[in-house]
Amino acid sequence: MNARRHRPNLVSRLFAAVVLASFAFGAAAQERDQVERRVQSVGTLIESSSAAQQIDGSGVAAARERRDNARLIHREAVAALAANDVAGASKLLDQCRAPDDGRRALAKPEQVAGEKHKRDFEARLESARALLAAQQRITQEKGATKEAQDAARSIERQIGEAQAIAAQGRHEDARPVLDRAYLTARVSIESMRRGDTLVRSLNFASKREEYDYEIDRNDTHAMLIKVLLADRKDAAPAMAPFTDKAAALRSEAEAQAKKGDHAAGIRLLEDSTRELVRAIRSGGIYIPG
Repeated sequence: MNARRHRPNLVSRLFAAVVLASFAFGAAAQERDQVERRVQSVGTLIESSSAAQQIDGSGVAAARERRDNARLIHREAVAALAANDVAGASKLLDQCRAPDDGRRALAKPEQVAGEKHKRDFEARLESARALLAAQQRITQEKGATKEAQDAARSIERQIGEAQAIAAQGRHEDARPVLDRAYLTARVSIESMRRGDTLVRSLNFASKREEYDYEIDRNDTHAMLIKVLLADRKDAAPAMAPFTDKAAALRSEAEAQAKKGDHAAGIRLLEDSTRELVRAIRSGGIYIPG
């Protein structure tokens, strides 16, 4: 009698567990669908919205930098989703600055220069922190190499130094230090993501599009070198052999692209960026490469 009495309860519990599991599976699938739609819509906003077009044609560096940062974090969201990290992808999408944020940088400058410097510093600080968080996540994902860990510590130290200077009201003086942290984070992320065939295949519809990405990656490394040289003129002789070779390779890449051979241009740009990585390391920042 006891066995008969308990059997329906067991069946009921099993049925309830199946129902709950079905709901959980359905909820997870629905959440993934929502994040996939967000990935697509954010990508469209960044690449082809009216705000993105306005930024492209503006020539205003601050607006383009904000859009470039959103583009980089969006790529990280795509990679996270491809790895089934739906929650991580959603958080990264939350960090993407919409093109309208960049379009605000096209507005007229403030009458008071100090307020503008403060606002620019705070915007760059937000971007630097977001990139640092992405860099730390990728470092863990890829096994936390010593170079990547050193880069993360360097970025954290530079952000702290910039904040200390800004706390004294010297936002204009703090900005170059923060720029170095921001660019170090970008090149570190790009170096770790380089060669990730899954990410590349998801993001590049053609060799021309991949070539454009490699141009942007090369430009980012070159900008970091300019920031380094502004602070450390004594590093120029050690960096020169690498930067000279990188410039020559970049010229060859552009010549190949003009002929329509973007595949050759990509290979040459990758070689050029590797030389820039060597130059950056010789300047005292040990980024992954």
